Amino acid sequence: MLQQMIDVFTSAFHFPGLSGWLILLAIFLGIVFGAIWLAPYLPPLLKKRGLWIVGITSAFLTWIGIAFIQVPLQRWTGQALNYFWDVRTLTQWLFLTGIPQILLSGLVQEGSKLVPVVFYWWRNNWKFTPQFGLIAGAVSGAGFGIFEAVWVHNTIFATGWNWMYVEAGGFVALLGFWERFFCVGFHISASALAGYGLAKGLGWQFYLIASVLHAATNYSIVLLQKGLLTSVQTEFYIAGLALAITAVALWLRWRGIKTTEEGVAVDYQPQKGFGVDVS
Repeated sequence: MLQQMIDVFTSAFHFPGLSGWLILLAIFLGIVFGAIWLAPYLPPLLKKRGLWIVGITSAFLTWIGIAFIQVPLQRWTGQALNYFWDVRTLTQWLFLTGIPQILLSGLVQEGSKLVPVVFYWWRNNWKFTPQFGLIAGAVSGAGFGIFEAVWVHNTIFATGWNWMYVEAGGFVALLGFWERFFCVGFHISASALAGYGLAKGLGWQFYLIASVLHAATNYSIVLLQKGLLTSVQTEFYIAGLALAITAVALWLRWRGIKTTEEGVAVDYQPQKGFGVDVS
């Protein structure tokens, strides 16, 4: 078990045989994906430099959570299910038996992404406005989303992927990158909702909402395995969820905000504390 956890953790940092330029390309794509999705939130990264710490901390803390919390919990859950039911029954009822492990991934990852937001909130005397809480959550989601995207891109490249696959397979050969693009958007929007709820005094409620949305996204694996969705349909399912959740998060981000004649965003109702200046 311990070795499995260590292997998962180190898999994000070790890609034997992968050339340096491919690693740089994976990093570049991850950053571009994150920048595209994060830009509409207009995070004040220059004015509030602590947000950088939130994003960076989220990346490593969430990966640690996956390796040393999610992996063993999912394995123990799988062992418990196998104790009560045989493999045939579990497969037959995968629509239900797959839920516990999928829920665990949402609970662990959304909780891990929320930790640096809570710490940042505490360091600033609990003075986040809901919109700044949403921004902090979005930055936290971007930190892990980019980190995970780099890992997935490197994994794709390590399998021997090249442009010949694109010429032969067309869009299907690009599905891994398509999925990762929208997964980055999902991580940002789900964490944004959790951060918004935190600042509203509804932290655990919005944390559960984000976790369930995360599980709904991962449930696409079950739908694919049961043959209800094809690979392409699965990617559109993920994209649709990411876009819908992003739309809600951005609506919360910008509602109650008006724009001056100079084009500067200001609050209708300024509040004392961190998060008022989000222009």
